[in-house]
Amino acid sequence: MTERSLVVVRTFLTNVDAELARSVLEAAEIESLIQADDCGGVRPHLWMGGVELLVAAEDAARADEVLGASAGTPDPWVE
Repeated sequence: MTERSLVVVRTFLTNVDAELARSVLEAAEIESLIQADDCGGVRPHLWMGGVELLVAAEDAARADEVLGASAGTPDPWVE
């Protein structure tokens, strides 16, 4: 991923859920990153803010659409 402004599109309770969402974005050819404050996975109990899924700012609207979010509709993800 080149140097671009990143935004959080979803926050998950587990890394597994974040990885599933990331694979959905990958299938739609949207680059994404997962960020969690858990010492690189060594201490998963340390994260308190959840596991964040990030995309480039210019891809955020499309990523949100791909992940199934729309105004007035319950989001199936945890955010």
